Amino acid sequence: MRPPAPPSRNRSRSCGMHEQAPVVAAVAVGGAIGACARYAVALAVPTPVDGFPWATLLTNVSGCALMGVLMVAITEVWVGHRLLRPLLGTGVLGGYTTFSTFAGDVDTLIAAGQLARALLYLLSTPVAALIATWTAASLVRRLIIRRIA
Repeated sequence: MRPPAPPSRNRSRSCGMHEQAPVVAAVAVGGAIGACARYAVALAVPTPVDGFPWATLLTNVSGCALMGVLMVAITEVWVGHRLLRPLLGTGVLGGYTTFSTFAGDVDTLIAAGQLARALLYLLSTPVAALIATWTAASLVRRLIIRRIA
């Protein structure tokens, strides 16, 4: 059996948890907003049983594009509140994008015998997401440079 931790160690741990409570709350609120937005996209663009999962592709690619905009905005343009990145990045965009559904979609397509469609989806999603992130970040940087000049 381990002896109890010294009181100073317990105090620093509880202070750390107390300091992180607003961050956890920001992520939770943002995650709820992002998950609701993702659900709205799924309702607006339903995937037929044997169809291509366009809603998930649209969600992941648009979420990655928004992440590119956000990261440029809060790291290169202005310094926001300390909770802005956890709220918008981890929370809203983390709740909005859904790579777990992407993996499930690939599995569903394979189980339905649609191997070519599954492979296309498996390869195109991360490529499109990376291109969207890079393109959005680059466009925001160019807009900022033009605005400053």
